[in-house]
Amino acid sequence: MSVLIVVPARYASTRFPGKPLAELTGATGKTRSLIERSWRAACAVNGVDRVVVATDDDRIKAASEAFGAEVVMTSETCANGTERCAEAHVALGGGYEVVVNLQGDAPLTPPWFIEDLINGLQAVEGMGLATPVLRCDGATLNSLLEDRRAGRVGGTTAVFGADHSALYFSKEVIPFQSGSYTDAEGTPVFHHVGVYAYRPDALLAYPTWPVGPLETLEGLEQLRFLENGRKILCVEVDARGREFWELNNPEDRPKIEEMMRKMGVE
Repeated sequence: MSVLIVVPARYASTRFPGKPLAELTGATGKTRSLIERSWRAACAVNGVDRVVVATDDDRIKAASEAFGAEVVMTSETCANGTERCAEAHVALGGGYEVVVNLQGDAPLTPPWFIEDLINGLQAVEGMGLATPVLRCDGATLNSLLEDRRAGRVGGTTAVFGADHSALYFSKEVIPFQSGSYTDAEGTPVFHHVGVYAYRPDALLAYPTWPVGPLETLEGLEQLRFLENGRKILCVEVDARGREFWELNNPEDRPKIEEMMRKMGVE
């Protein structure tokens, strides 16, 4: 099986302009950009044939090539990471059996998340797309709820059926729950990890579909699959005691840096 990881990155983020070039300081005082740390996370995954950064911005291209990444330039018309991955796959000549989208704001993504994701997609015949979900403990859930109360989006949550096919994804905290949980206690809320593994036919079909109302309202690219009747497999992953967070807002930077220090990430 041939696997391509694409790290899509754009400069013009609404919530955090220039986000891929934002610098994060690790446990040893070493400073690296967000895009470099995300690329390094992709390179740590076992069983991958190729890792590329896909961007339409010359500043991101130059920075990525400076730390050794292969870069594929994509068009400015790409509306999201999935469209950018589809364009990059074509530009590279296609031929990969699985294309992984590791978005450039997820430097703390453990390699086993992606390895389990790829294995999960392979195990279900006919499934075109899979994505990881992580059960929230009480501390993570409370952090998500605090962000929403402050008017920030701290992360995306997912609900899925008995067959692990996604029912919905939202920037709100779903499903509704009225209970309270200790920091280490498991909760019924699943944090969506912003990584996708596609079979090429599903990936190439995606840009041909119109943007639907749910994708527009939530600003979540994966909802285009659900709005067009395609299933998404939710693969539950295990954090193994490791903290996970995505850099969505400038306020997330110190939180991620503190996590890196705790984990000893350079």
